Amino acid sequence: MTTVVKVVQPSGILDGTKAAQFRQEISDLVESNVDIVLIDFKEVTFMDSSGLGALVLALKTVRAAGGKLFVCSVNEQIKMLFELTSMDRVFEIFPTREDFESAVVSTT
Repeated sequence: MTTVVKVVQPSGILDGTKAAQFRQEISDLVESNVDIVLIDFKEVTFMDSSGLGALVLALKTVRAAGGKLFVCSVNEQIKMLFELTSMDRVFEIFPTREDFESAVVSTT
């Protein structure tokens, strides 16, 4: 059985206006029976509390469906937001997509 890995790559500012669209994208992936979701933050310049809330909901949605969610390529601002809210202990964060692939994809 093949492990289905999907990458979600939001861009720009992840805030309240983009949060609903982001949540919908995650819901659609979960319905398509994805096993692992990687949120690649390489193109995200800024994330506020709404974006963080959407990310937490995404994690719950994926886990409820029996999947796993990982995060990679966060910038300093997002890293600081994760640390201030202790989300760095909730999410498994990889420095780059390559690090994720070698750690997760190659072992499945």
